[in-house]
Order: sequence, then C-alpha cells, then structure tokens
Amino acid sequence: MNRRRFIQSSAAALALASLPRFARAASSPLSSGPRFRTALIGCGWWGNNILREAMASGACQIVGLADVDARPLPATLARVRRGTGDTPKTFTDYRDMLTETKPEIVIVATPDHWHALPTIDAVKSGAHVYVEKPIAHTILEGRAMVNAARAAGRIVQVGTHRRISPHNISAREFIRNGGIGDLGMVRCFVNYSFVDGPEEPRAAEPIPKGLDWERWCGPAPLRPFHSGIHPIGFRQYLDYANGMLGDWGVHWLDQVRWITGENHATRIYSTGGRSVAGAPVLPGDAQTSDAPDHQLATYSFGRFDVQWEHRLFGGHGAEKGENVGCHFHGSKGVLHLGWQQGWTFYPLDSDEPVVSQPAQLGQPDDQNIKELWADFIDAIRHDRPPVCDIEDLHYSTNLALLGMLSWKHGRSIEWDAKAERVIGDEAANKLLRRNYRSGYEYPMA
Repeated sequence: MNRRRFIQSSAAALALASLPRFARAASSPLSSGPRFRTALIGCGWWGNNILREAMASGACQIVGLADVDARPLPATLARVRRGTGDTPKTFTDYRDMLTETKPEIVIVATPDHWHALPTIDAVKSGAHVYVEKPIAHTILEGRAMVNAARAAGRIVQVGTHRRISPHNISAREFIRNGGIGDLGMVRCFVNYSFVDGPEEPRAAEPIPKGLDWERWCGPAPLRPFHSGIHPIGFRQYLDYANGMLGDWGVHWLDQVRWITGENHATRIYSTGGRSVAGAPVLPGDAQTSDAPDHQLATYSFGRFDVQWEHRLFGGHGAEKGENVGCHFHGSKGVLHLGWQQGWTFYPLDSDEPVVSQPAQLGQPDDQNIKELWADFIDAIRHDRPPVCDIEDLHYSTNLALLGMLSWKHGRSIEWDAKAERVIGDEAANKLLRRNYRSGYEYPMA
C-alpha cells in the first residue's frame, strides 16, 4: 500500500471497510420501522450513556428501568420522559421487570459480576440483549451466556464499541493491507497515575437509603459497603470485577483478535502485584481494593505474541502518543492504535511519512455507542450477527480472564480453546468458575 495515498483516500477506505456489515445500518433511518420495547438494567452513568443512544435512535420505546440502587431511578425516568415521552415502569428487581414489561430489547449495564444472570434471563424471556463488556466475571459464565443466546435464537451485542469507531476500522484496513509489513508482536497497554502510595483501608459506611447492598453483591461475596466500591470503584475489587485487565484489557485484546483474525492464544502467563498500592487489606474493620496496581501478561498466538501491560502509577508522559492502546510492531514500522488521538504509523524507513488518522468519537464521552447501537438494531431487523457478537466477544473476554487466571494461579497455562480447558492443570481449571453465594445458582453451559 502507498502510505502517501492512504491519507488522501482515508474516507474511501473507511467506507469500504465498513461494508457490508454496516451498510444497511448506515443507509436506512432506524426510526423507519416499528419501535422495540426496550428496558435498562443498571441505571448508573454508563447505563444512561447507552440508554441515551437507544432513545436517540427513534427505534425504541422505553418500557422498564431496573436497578438495585433506587437512587438513580428518578433521574433516569425523568430523562426518558423528556427524551421520548415514554413513561417506563421502575423496578429494583430486574426479574420483575422482565415479567411485567415483556421487553424485546434489554440493556445490561451492571457491574461485571451481574452480567451473566440478567443476560441469560433476558434471552430466555425472548429479548435481544446489549450487554456491557467484559461479558462475564468467569469463563464458564461467558460460555453459559453464549449457549443461552444461541438456544433462544436471540441477538446479543457486546459494548466493545471500538470495533465500530472509524479510526479503528481504518487502522484494521491499513494493517491488513500490509501497511506495517509482517506482524511480529503487539503490545497493549494502559498506564495511568491513579496510585501514588499505599492505599489507605476504608472503614465500612452506612448503606445509603434506597440501595439494596445484599442484592448489589448478588452472587458474589458480601463485603461491607463503602462508597469506594459503589458506584464507581468496583473494578478494583476482584469479587466484582477483574481489575484493569478485565476492564480496559478486553477492549485492546479484542482489537488484536479483530484486526489479526487470530481467535485464541495457546499459552498465557501473567505476573504483577501491588508494589505501590501495598498489600490488600481484606474485609474486616476496614478494607482496601485487591486488584494489581501493575500487571504484565503474555499471550502466544503462534505466528506472533501479545503483551498486556498496565500501571496505575507513573503513567503519564512516558508513552509515544496516548497512554492507552496497542503498538502493532511490524517489519515496516510500528502503528500505535489509541483512543482519543486516533492512530499513527511510524515507518522504519525515514524517507516515508508518518501516517495518522484522527479519531471521530461521539460526545459527551468520546465513544461510538451511537454507531454500535445502530448496528445492533439493524442486526435484529435483518437477523444477522452484530459486529460485537456475544460468542466473538466471549473469546476476547477469555483472553483477559485467562491472564487473571494465570496471575492468581502463579504460573503459565496452556489453553485448549476448543474444550475451553487448561491442559493438564486441574487446579487452574477450578478457576474457570467460582462458587456463587447462597441463594444464587451458577449458570450451567
């Protein structure tokens, strides 16, 4: 590919890259057909981001809102009334909402440990689902979600919206058309400066009125409440999420799979810890988070290797380009695929120009949820797989979860992707699932 001409033809490249999967979604107004009865589970900040695009699409009648924390329900209800004129019913138990409102679409925007059960219940009730990433907290939950969606014949879209961001699409085409030459390795990274010293344990706080904390913890262990866990900080508590690898890692490891066409790693090893945040203090009179403040994970795909790196300390100013993204290292140079600054290719040949593609992100949160929602509605209407299909994203989520499994296990693992088992290591296989708390039943694949 001539890199000089690539810049001039980027618009045409984007159009070609998006066909045929997005063609119908882009060319026909979503409001032209009947509206789908739509419900939201999880009415916090991110759930409202998705709901905003559902309302703006004109394709949805909002019929139900559910959250175990009743505090955001009034504001979300008011936002729906202003936006669409709909008056959805509100619930604290999503199961009651599924029964009473009979939605055709359900948005699952809960914390990670609550993704599996609502998604499975929703598809069994007959609804299509838009579920946030990572699809599950453990690998066998994810497999149960995939199998439930397939058995019910429902479309399940996962919120990995970077697959539909224009600059990610053009980076994919650039790499696939030989722009970086032969791919040798990929380095994925997220480096921030959230931690500057030992984490101070936090004492339990009174449970706020309107929050059903027991239900919020759900199938996961019941920890003492404090506001550092809910509503924002849960991702750093391994009972409820999988740290940065389970959050950001899913996005960038999914980009590697999507761009290269390679589905599964065969060998995974991870190390890391809390060298700055300090040893975790588990629940008692006070507690800290327990996710690693830094982590390295290596994935062998056969023809190339992938490294994940995150640091929650000393993260700014040290990276070329953004402090998040992937470096695709090829025989012709290095392409940095980022978020807010798009992508840039740094050629090995000094006579060749640096090539850049700026990001085209939606506001107010610099994402492309609008486009992903359009693809979801079009997939439902035309009975086709969505761009972020549940099974495809199960494999991407597995990469993150296997990295966490290796880190917890303390050694490398060999992965049989077809059987979804660790080869020759039954102690590791026990980490593919976890025991649910009494009163909740782990979903069986």
